[in-house]
Amino acid sequence: MIGCLCIHGFTGAPYEVEPLVGYLQERTDWVFSVPTLPGHGELSSLKGIHYQEWIDHAGVELGKLSEICDEVYVIGFSMGGLIASYLAAHYPVKKLILLSAAAYYINPKQLAADIKMAILDSLHGNLLDNELFLHYKRKITETPFAATLQFRRLVTFIKPLLNQVKVPTLIAQGECDGIVPPKSAEYLYRTIGAQEKKLMFIKQSKHLICHCEENAALFSQVLDFLMER
Repeated sequence: MIGCLCIHGFTGAPYEVEPLVGYLQERTDWVFSVPTLPGHGELSSLKGIHYQEWIDHAGVELGKLSEICDEVYVIGFSMGGLIASYLAAHYPVKKLILLSAAAYYINPKQLAADIKMAILDSLHGNLLDNELFLHYKRKITETPFAATLQFRRLVTFIKPLLNQVKVPTLIAQGECDGIVPPKSAEYLYRTIGAQEKKLMFIKQSKHLICHCEENAALFSQVLDFLMER
């Protein structure tokens, strides 16, 4: 039996990876675990949460899958990609999928373009139709600064460990991502110690790569990579 652990990003929730999970569930008989990291979810309460709690929670969920499955794949989105990489370096993970993984964060050029679009929408009275603005408005206004520091510390803690990742790895990155720049995916590809690794860019995708218009092609590549023997 195959298990698949899917980890969402900072200030996010399982919805960030649910389209991919649904795609894989329809085409496999795998066991899926899509946990909500401590302090995350609809009633976000990140104040006082230490980054190690996110890693530990994901590790516990991985352990539960490992108890009932012969092999386990790990998929991580954004911050979840860094956590997934840590797990792949320290636990018996069979394959690793990194989606918009945040080895670096904030893409100034793309973020400026997104802000410009939001301003134009505002001037035309269409700001509430701007999905990017709606998605990040709550995150910007409600995320405690201390939680943001914990996110940064997590990245700093895990990046030196990436060369310990030896399992086959697929890295996918949106070219129009205003949160995680393309250089993050390139860095991961260079740094991860796996001999079998693949890097793919999704041309029109922003940060929420599982929700982009080109997600069908992405999901097909993910499934093919995981099914390869």
